[in-house]
Amino acid sequence: MRDSSPVPPRAAQLSRRAALGLAAALPLAAASPASAATPVIGGERLARADVQVRGATGLPKRLTARSWLVADHQSGEVLASYHAHTRLAPASTLKMLFADTVLKNFERTERHRVTDADLADIPAGSSMVGVKPGITYTVEQLWLGVFLRSGNDAVHVLSHMNGGLARTIAQMQAKAQDLQALDTHVVSPDGFDHKGQVSSAYDLTLFARHGLADADFRAYCHTKTANFPAGGKKTFQIQNTDRLLTGAWGVPTYDGLIGVKNGYTSNAGNTFTGAATRGGRTLLVTVMHPKSGGSGVYEETAALLDWGFKEGAKARSVGTLVDPLSEGGASAAPTGKAAKAAAGAPATAADGGGSSSWGLVGGAGGAVALLAGGAYAWRRRRRVVGDEVEAPEGRQERQDGQDDGQERHQG
Repeated sequence: MRDSSPVPPRAAQLSRRAALGLAAALPLAAASPASAATPVIGGERLARADVQVRGATGLPKRLTARSWLVADHQSGEVLASYHAHTRLAPASTLKMLFADTVLKNFERTERHRVTDADLADIPAGSSMVGVKPGITYTVEQLWLGVFLRSGNDAVHVLSHMNGGLARTIAQMQAKAQDLQALDTHVVSPDGFDHKGQVSSAYDLTLFARHGLADADFRAYCHTKTANFPAGGKKTFQIQNTDRLLTGAWGVPTYDGLIGVKNGYTSNAGNTFTGAATRGGRTLLVTVMHPKSGGSGVYEETAALLDWGFKEGAKARSVGTLVDPLSEGGASAAPTGKAAKAAAGAPATAADGGGSSSWGLVGGAGGAVALLAGGAYAWRRRRRVVGDEVEAPEGRQERQDGQDDGQERHQG
């Protein structure tokens, strides 16, 4: 269903430079350690500096990622984690938040004739699906370009349809606030590397969990191939860049994989959030910035999924994927112990219990609401479980999306 919020005329839309400037001005502590006053969203253990796991053994021994997390999709329990709230460049995995924010604003069958202005502000080095001015696309085709080929061209067309970059960025930041994804600072809707654009394994997992509750999101991220318009009656085939889904580049497909989104830039490295269902149980895994390039991010994700399905049933929760505020998610002040952990105080991974605490930092809400101009609306949705179906601005980056052995820019 289309968002009923008013869309400003194109003449009133801001330039890409202005949009990025507005996003950068949001009062979030991007790319900096959490302060002692910052709540630990999902539980204090998630802010600790070492591996967090309780009641289960056998975690993969060769994990090189700077941050990772394993969670149960239905219950939201975090089964194991490492630096879950560390803020890192997300690359194209940020497109999950873009979809969470914009997907329901347009009907799948709606058509849009692309203009030069729709494509004028795409960063050099971006991954592209091949959107061309003068061709008319359905919204469904554009979303397939986003999910399968990580196309920044498709993201920017949808952003312009949504009222422009500035409006879309503000809505994405507002959505992150509602989801309680407080490690995330949005500077561009496509995930391309910009100064201050960060997220975390915890937040990316929240984005995936929320998105998978939507049937369209779930279907798009599960699609392996599609035909994409080339003009006239011509089409060309596009393939999903998720190698665990397609088996590309010699990566074995993962049994029961649903999706969700991969990302890569030459500056940020590889990032991936995956979801899989086995035996009626759905797990979510996010892996950020492993040392090994190429297919390493998929290998480490598969290893953590294997652990979750085998040993995860024994694991006791080390944290929680919180619910959105608009769905009744709890927002509480941090305990003294949680505040120390958030500030980076030494902590042990020993199985010691401790009360969980989570909440929401209030400072950014007002600015986000101002930028959004009251246009942000939330639609409560039921969770669906089961087996249905990046660099400082100014530096050119290769992004994910291209089959050159290493995905191109935006990931």
